[in-house]
Amino acid sequence: MSPRACCRPRAPPTLLDITAKIVAANIPFQRIEERYERIPEPVQRRVVYWSFPRDERDICMYSSLARAPPDDHRNIAFCRGLKLLEAGCVENVLQVGFHLSGVVRAPAAVPPCSEPERLFRVTVSFDRCKITGVTCSCEARDIFWCQHVVALALYRIRNADSVRLRVPISETLLQMDRQQLQKFVQYLISEHHTEVLPTAQRLADEVLQARSAINRICGAPDPTAGPPPDAHHAWHLDEQQVCEQVRAYLLQGTYYNANKQLNSLFSKVREMLRAQDSNGPRMLMLMTEQFLSDPRLLLWRNQNTPMTEKCRQLWEQLGALWVSIVLDPGSNKHHRLQWRHLLEKWSAVEVCPTEDPDYRSFPLYARERERNERDRDRDHRDRDRERHRDREERDRERLREREERDRERHRERLRRDIHSHSESSDEESRPNNYEREYRRASKRLRLHNQRTATHLAPRTVFHKALDAVDISWENDHLKNILGGDEYSDPDKPEKPSGSSATTLQPYPKFNELGQPLWHEHLPVVGARIEALRAHGRAPAALRLAVSAARAMRHRQEVAQQRWQSVGAGEASSSGDSKACSGPETCSGNCGERVKLSLVCAHMDSGACQSGGATCALSHTQRCIGRDSRCWTGWTLEAIWCVYECLADACLAPDDQRASPRLHTAYLDEEPNTGLPPRYQHVPVAGSKNPEETYLALALEAALLGLGMQRMLPSGLYAQERYCKQEERLISQLQRVEGEAAAGVCGRAAGALLAGGPASCLGATVHPRSAPAHTFARYLFLTLLPADPDLAYRVGLRAMRLPMVEEAYALDAGGAGGSAASVGGGGAWHTLQHAEQQQAALASALLGAARGSPARLRAALAAAQRHVRSAAQLFRLAQDALRHAAPPDAPHHHRDLLAAAFELGLQVLRMTLASVNWRRREMVRWLVTCATELGLDALLSIMQNWYELFTPTEATGPVAAAAMSHATALRLGLTFEQQEKLSACARTLALQCAAKDPPGCALSALSVCEGSAGAFEAACAAVGGAAARGALASSQLFAVARYMEQRGQPARAMRLATLAMRNLHLHYNQDSHPAIADIHWAVALAHSLGRAELQAMLPLLVKNVQCAPVLSDVLRRCCVAAAGCSRSRPPPPRPPTPLRPLLEAALRAYASTTHARLAHISPRHYADFVDFLGKARDTFALAHDGPHQFAALLQEIKLKYKGKKKLMFLVKERFG
Repeated sequence: MSPRACCRPRAPPTLLDITAKIVAANIPFQRIEERYERIPEPVQRRVVYWSFPRDERDICMYSSLARAPPDDHRNIAFCRGLKLLEAGCVENVLQVGFHLSGVVRAPAAVPPCSEPERLFRVTVSFDRCKITGVTCSCEARDIFWCQHVVALALYRIRNADSVRLRVPISETLLQMDRQQLQKFVQYLISEHHTEVLPTAQRLADEVLQARSAINRICGAPDPTAGPPPDAHHAWHLDEQQVCEQVRAYLLQGTYYNANKQLNSLFSKVREMLRAQDSNGPRMLMLMTEQFLSDPRLLLWRNQNTPMTEKCRQLWEQLGALWVSIVLDPGSNKHHRLQWRHLLEKWSAVEVCPTEDPDYRSFPLYARERERNERDRDRDHRDRDRERHRDREERDRERLREREERDRERHRERLRRDIHSHSESSDEESRPNNYEREYRRASKRLRLHNQRTATHLAPRTVFHKALDAVDISWENDHLKNILGGDEYSDPDKPEKPSGSSATTLQPYPKFNELGQPLWHEHLPVVGARIEALRAHGRAPAALRLAVSAARAMRHRQEVAQQRWQSVGAGEASSSGDSKACSGPETCSGNCGERVKLSLVCAHMDSGACQSGGATCALSHTQRCIGRDSRCWTGWTLEAIWCVYECLADACLAPDDQRASPRLHTAYLDEEPNTGLPPRYQHVPVAGSKNPEETYLALALEAALLGLGMQRMLPSGLYAQERYCKQEERLISQLQRVEGEAAAGVCGRAAGALLAGGPASCLGATVHPRSAPAHTFARYLFLTLLPADPDLAYRVGLRAMRLPMVEEAYALDAGGAGGSAASVGGGGAWHTLQHAEQQQAALASALLGAARGSPARLRAALAAAQRHVRSAAQLFRLAQDALRHAAPPDAPHHHRDLLAAAFELGLQVLRMTLASVNWRRREMVRWLVTCATELGLDALLSIMQNWYELFTPTEATGPVAAAAMSHATALRLGLTFEQQEKLSACARTLALQCAAKDPPGCALSALSVCEGSAGAFEAACAAVGGAAARGALASSQLFAVARYMEQRGQPARAMRLATLAMRNLHLHYNQDSHPAIADIHWAVALAHSLGRAELQAMLPLLVKNVQCAPVLSDVLRRCCVAAAGCSRSRPPPPRPPTPLRPLLEAALRAYASTTHARLAHISPRHYADFVDFLGKARDTFALAHDGPHQFAALLQEIKLKYKGKKKLMFLVKERFG
C-alpha cells in the first residue's frame, strides 16, 4: 500500500501551510507559546492540523509485526483496523488541539456467533507528528496498538479536512468571560457528576486556599496543548507489555512459535532503526533486560551445559543489534556513554552468556565456594605474613647480636695472636654464612607471599558492542567515501598504465584508477555497513561496501605480488635461520622452506613478521592477534554483510525481495519468499571502469573472502556455525549466473591459486587452516564449462586436508596423533563434515573427467593421496562406479571403471587391519566392480588376496563369486578361462585354510570339491590343524558332518573323535548346542561298527557329566544294539559294552541331584520331581538299580527333611 498524503491541494500550498508544516514537525507548541505572547487562532489551527502523523507506514509499524502493509488481510491489528475504516465504523471524530478522540463501532459477528455490536471510545495524543499516547475502552493487552486505534488514526490521515478541528481548550477558555466560565464548569460537572464531582470539589477547595500549590503556580495544565518541551518525545510504546510479552516467549522455551515471535520483535527493532525511531534502542533495552532475567541461564550455568542452539541464535541477534545501535553515525557522545554504561552493567551479570559459545566455567555455587576458599586462604596468608615478619625481625636481631659478638671475639684474638690468620679468616666467614642463610630465608618468604595472577573474565555477547562504542566516524577519508559517489583522487589517471612491474602500496587511499579504498579490519567494516543499513543509510552503506570490496581486491594483489617476490628468494636471506646450509642438505628447496615458514609464522604464532613494517600478507605488525583468526575473522559474517549490501543493489525492480530484507546472518534459514532473487547488472555509480557492476563486485568480494586462509575456530558450536555460514554464502553465490559471473570466478580463482599463504588455494597451507572443499567445489562447477583446465587446477589444489594428513603422518611415525585433535589447535568437531565435502569434491572431479584420461589420472591420484577416511573413499568409489556404468548406458567407461576399482582396492587395504561395520559391503562391492571390469581384475584380487581380504572373506564371498555360474555368464568366459579362474580360487582356498584353519576349513573344502587333488590337500590341511588343536569342537563337528555328506565316514569319524576330546559338558548344561553333535557322533560310531563305538564311549564318559545327555545316549545305544523297532519296548538291561556308560549316567544323576538340591527354590520343585522320574527310569536299567534309587531317595529324605513341601511331593510321587 503506498502512503497517502493527508491533504492534496489543487493550488500550491500557502506560505502559512508550508511554515506550519515545518514548525509542527520540529518545534514543541509550548515553545511557540513562550516565544510569542499571542498566537493568532488561524496559525494555531494550521499548526495543530499538521502536527498529526501523515504517513500510514508509521501507523503500521506500531500495529503489526509486518515490515510493510500487506496486500492480503491477515489477522493483524493494522489489517483489522483498515477493515473497520473501510466499513465506515469510525464516528464522532473530534480533534481538540493535540488530542484526537472518536468512537469505533465494532459490527456484530456472523450469525453463528452471538456477539452483539459494541462501541469503543478511543483517544489519541500526539505531538510533532508522533503519537505519544493511546487509550481504548477495549482494554487490549498487547505490545502493539489495537485495531480501534488504527482505525481512528487512519481516519484522521485520510480524512483530515473533514475532521472537526478545535484549538487547545485553554485558548477557548481565554475567550470566555466570568459568567461563561461559571456556566461551562457547572454544565461540565452536571454532565459527568458521577465521575468528576469529587475531583471538582477537591480542586475548588485548593483554589479557595490562598497558599495552596495551585495558587502558587502561574497558569494551569492543558492536556490538549501538547506535552512539555523537555518531555521525552517518542512514539507511544507500552514498556510493560513489551516486558511481559518477551518474558512469556522466553518461558515457552524453544517452541517454534516463541522463537518466531522473538525474531519478529527483533525485526521490528530493525524497522524502527531504519525509520530513525528512538524507540528502537528503547525496545531493545527492555528485551535485553528480560533476556538476562531468563531463569534458564542460571540453570545452564549451574549445570555447566551449553544453551540450546535456538536460544544462542537469539542472543547473537541481540548482540548484533546492539553493535548496530552503538555504531549509529548520528548518535552523540552522550548516547554512547549511556549505552556503554548499560552494556558494562549487563556484561557484569553472572549469568550473561559468553561470546564464545563453547566456553565452560564453574557453576555459580562452585564459584562462590571458590571465592570463600580464596578469602580464607588470603586470611591464612595474612597471618603467615605477620608470623614471618615477626620471625624475620627476631632473626635480624639475633644476627646483629651475633655479628657484634663475633667482631668482639675477632678483635680479642687479633690482640692475642697476630699470626693466626687462618683462624681469623674462619671467624670472618661466619657472618657471611649467616647472611647468606638470611637472604635465602627472605627469598623463600618473598616467593611464598607472591600471589597468583588473576584470570581475566571471559568476553560476553555484549563485548563486541562495547568495542564498537570506541569506533569513530570522524575520519575525513571515510566521510568523503560516505558523502558521495564522485569522490576520487584527481591526481590518478583515468586508465592505469600498462606497466606491470610497479610495486603496489599496501594501504593506499586510492587505487590506480583514483577510486577510494577503505582499509580496515573486515569485521569492523562489516559492522559499519550493517549499522548504516540498519539506520536507513543504504546509499552510504553501498558506497562503503564498494570501497571495502575494492580494498579486498587490492590487498589480494599486494599479497600476490609480495608472495611472488618472497618465493623468488628476496626474503631468503633476511635472517640466519633462513640461510641455505649448503648444497648437501639444501636440494634446491630454500624458497619452499621460506614460504612454509611464512605460513607458520603467520598462522601459528599469531603475529606478523617483525623484520619490516608489513608482512608478506600485507598486514601491519599488530593486525593479527591470536584471536583474530586472520583479517576475515573466524566467521563469515563480515563477508556476508559486504556481499548482501552489494547484491541488494542489483535486485530487479519487480523482484519481491527488493524491499528491505531481514538480516539473517544469525539465522539458519532465510525468509521463504517462494521465489529466488533475480539479479541484474547495475553499473557502479561514479566508477571509471564501465564494466564494473555491483553484482560483479559482490561476487568478487565473496570469492576473495571465502578464499582467504583462516584458522579453524575452536569449539563445537563455532565450527558448526562456520560450516553453516560458508554453505549459506555459497548457496547465495550459486544463484548468480551468466558469463560475467564465470569471468569473475575465473579471475578470482587465478588470484587465489597464486596468492600464497593468504589464500586457501595457495601452494602451502597451515595444518590447522579451515578446509576449503565446499568453496572449491563451487568454483570447480562454475569454471568447468568455460575453463576446464583452471577448474581442475582449483579442484586438485583444494583436495588436501592438512590436519588429517598430519595426524596420519604422526600416527605412522609412532607419535600417536589423532585426526580430531592435532597440533595443539583443539578438537576438530566437524571432521566428518570436512571429509564429506572432500569426498564430494573428489566425486565431482572424477565425474567430470570421463573423457580425459590425464585429468582422470590426476583426480584419482589426488583422491588416493588426500582422502584418508575409508567410509568417504568407499562412497567416492561407489560414485565413480555409477558414473562409469550408468544403468541406462549401453557401454561402460573403462578408465573410470578402473579408477573406481583402484579406489576400492585402497579402501580394502585401509580397512583390512581395522574394524569397520561396512566391511562386508565393501568386499562384495569390490567383487562386483572387478566382475564389471573383467577377468584380469578378478584374478588380480584373488592372487593378491592377503593384501585385501581376511582368509574368511577370501574363501567366502570372493571365492564363491569367482566359482559361480552367473559370473561366467556375465563375463562370457570360455572353458579354459573358467578352469583358470577356478584353479585360482582353489589355490586361494588352500592358502586361506593353511593360514586360518578355524575360519576357512569348511569353506575351503567347499571350494575345492571340484578337484580331487585340491580336495585331498584341503582335507590334509584341515586334518593337520585339527590334530594341532587349532579347531574348536563345533568347527570339527561341522567339518565331520560335511565329510559324512561327501561319503567319507572314516574321515568324519576321526574328526568326530577329535571333537569329542575337545568337548566338555557339565551337569547343568542340558541345553548345550553340542548335544545334537554328540548324538550324531555316537550314531556315526555305532553305524561304523562296535570297535568305533567302544572307542567313542570312554571319551563320552570322560567329557560329559550331564545326566540327561548320558541317559539319552544310553537308551539310543540300547535300542540300536537290540535291533528292535519303535513299537517294541527297549531291553531291560544294556549289553556289557555299555555298562561304563550306564554307571557314568547313574553317578551323574546322583551328583546332579545333590547339586540341584543345594540351591533349589520352591518354584523349581515340580521340575526337580520330573528330573527324579527320569533318574528312576535310568536306574531301572541297572541290575540293582531300584535299590540304588531307593537308597538315593532315603538319603534325600534324611538330608533335606526341612524342605517339607518338597519331601511331600517326593513321597507323593515315589512313595
